[in-house]
Amino acid sequence: MIRAAVDSDVHEIHTMIRELAEYEREPDAVEASAQDLAVALFSEQPLCHALVAVTETDTIAGFALWFVTYSTWRGRHGIYLEDLYVRPEHRGQGYGRSLLTTVAGIAHERGYSRFEWSVLDWNAPSIAFYESMGAEPVPGWTKYRLSGSALEAVARTISG
Repeated sequence: MIRAAVDSDVHEIHTMIRELAEYEREPDAVEASAQDLAVALFSEQPLCHALVAVTETDTIAGFALWFVTYSTWRGRHGIYLEDLYVRPEHRGQGYGRSLLTTVAGIAHERGYSRFEWSVLDWNAPSIAFYESMGAEPVPGWTKYRLSGSALEAVARTISG
């Protein structure tokens, strides 16, 4: 079963975010606390959303966290999937596919033009999974990021 996350899921989702960071070989990269996540997901006007995959025994097997984007070229919104994670013991049982198709369904139902995400180049199992669903890499685009001291330095030059 896939359902919208509720506030009582926050600690479990946060634990899975840490598990995902471990899988992605960056176990110390998670700075967000469970409280940060709760604020992001359940404030008065949340800017990100989460779904959870729940087993028959009411265990959370995985989650998808996403937010709305906008395409100036298409003139319509889209969805960016920040994280999709299924715990190892639940993989291969359809939870990842159900989470992905549910988010795709939200995008389609709302008339959004895109559903996008990033995947690490070395993550062959995830790449194969996404391609099995018809997803394609976006050629010619490289993701860039300002963060930490670089973000702070650029912000200081802009704000004077």
